[in-house]
Amino acid sequence: MFGKKAKRKHKKIVSLVTVADKTSVISEQYRTIRTNIQYAMVDRTLRTIVVTSSGPDEGKSTTSANLAVVFADAGLKTLLIDADLRKPTIADSFFLSNGKGLSTLLRDRSAEAHQMIRDSGVNGLWILPSGPKPPDPSEMLASKRMAEIVAELKGSFDLIIFDMPPIVAVTDAQIMAAKADGTILVVREGISNKNALIRAKRLLQNVNANVLGTIYNGAENNKNSGASYYYGD
Repeated sequence: MFGKKAKRKHKKIVSLVTVADKTSVISEQYRTIRTNIQYAMVDRTLRTIVVTSSGPDEGKSTTSANLAVVFADAGLKTLLIDADLRKPTIADSFFLSNGKGLSTLLRDRSAEAHQMIRDSGVNGLWILPSGPKPPDPSEMLASKRMAEIVAELKGSFDLIIFDMPPIVAVTDAQIMAAKADGTILVVREGISNKNALIRAKRLLQNVNANVLGTIYNGAENNKNSGASYYYGD
């Protein structure tokens, strides 16, 4: 156990359907996505995954959290990092304190990662909250210190998933996608903008990101509108 759960009120949380109802159709779809990702990387080592979207409200944090759960369920020691230092949601979603986290590690070299990592309550899954909002998220994520933190964490976990801000709005996701083993772009029916998606793809190509594919949310022709599907490139 890395930390204790905090009992407090929360402003914004994501739906953890893979925890609440493991037998649901949506949970099964997340497991299918997990399998597709593993097949996409069959000839390469998959240790770090960036999850982003072209814009807000497309479900990237929901996707990050539920993917982390199903990978942990599969036996991988998984760390979910809330690297959205601008609008974090992961700590609240797992009922954890966000008083300290990634930004703390980035600012304070004396801080130790194991002191910031929290037990999610899901077997095999740990959380590194975002921590206090910094004034310079992009610079912090691009720093040598961030690279050192990721290298250290890879020694303790089988898989690290980064929940990032939307890629079109800020450079944060581009920075991390350039370093990660794979990147997933989340799209939501009725929300995602075609031009923004084209720009998001171009931004990822500019940094030679290994785009595993897209996850499509909220298909209206499916009775489970929260369902997600994985499409490999």
